[in-house]
Amino acid sequence: MKHQTREELNAVADINAACPAMTRNQRLEHWAALLERDPERCLGALPGTEYMRLDVRDKAQCIDSPLSIAFADPILRAQGLKNGTYGEARRFFELSDWQLHAIVCHCHVGATMKAGWVAVQVRAAANEDGKLFSNLRETIAGWPAFRFFARTREKSRLR
Repeated sequence: MKHQTREELNAVADINAACPAMTRNQRLEHWAALLERDPERCLGALPGTEYMRLDVRDKAQCIDSPLSIAFADPILRAQGLKNGTYGEARRFFELSDWQLHAIVCHCHVGATMKAGWVAVQVRAAANEDGKLFSNLRETIAGWPAFRFFARTREKSRLR
């Protein structure tokens, strides 16, 4: 790697020292704040992301979607957001497919969704980080078969 001065780098790239790198949670929070500027705004949802082939899903985008709101922001673009596609949003915001699916897919809300609702989903994805096993345990505990066994065990303890 060759050392270059700031002036040399400016000749080949636009450098903005006033824009320090954001953490994952800061990027997600910034996206949520953008959506909350107009919480009643109707945004387009992406149809059936969970059924798309991976290569198609990564290129999926929608005019006036939550992803296009993020890409329209110069701060997020300066942080490295390259376009408004599903795959780029997943990479940039460091989201799993299921987290991004919950934010942008039409199966939860229909063809359109309110920006305020999306902001809540974005914040939920930020708060899920590191809680995989507790979420899995809560989900499994809610399954009917497990609730039945828990009630049966409780009844046997009371006897």
